[in-house]
Amino acid sequence: QGRLVESGGGLVQPGGSLRLSCASSGSIFNTNVLAWFRQAPGKQREFIANMTRGGLANLADSVKGRFTISRDNAKGTVYLQMSSLKPEDTAVYYCNTDHFDYYTGRTYTYWGQGTQVTVSS
Repeated sequence: QGRLVESGGGLVQPGGSLRLSCASSGSIFNTNVLAWFRQAPGKQREFIANMTRGGLANLADSVKGRFTISRDNAKGTVYLQMSSLKPEDTAVYYCNTDHFDYYTGRTYTYWGQGTQVTVSS
């Protein structure tokens, strides 16, 4: 069984910074693509960023220039460094991967439990 566990959320003032972590474990340890999504109250879950094991990264336009994604392959962990936070960044942030299982030939989607980020003065 694979697992994703997020940490690092909390309350931060507008303009502040926060770093989220997502640790992968089990059968999906250090899987190829690890991603971040977020879901604000009353809104659909949206893509924020992802990074491959080889270091290729993609970020949503809404966070470019403010958020960066990085990963430590030895730890199987992906990070989301968030800066210049705005109230509209308030959401539950989820870690995600679509993991291809070579034994079954199927792709399985995994989600973490989410971590709350609240940007408020």
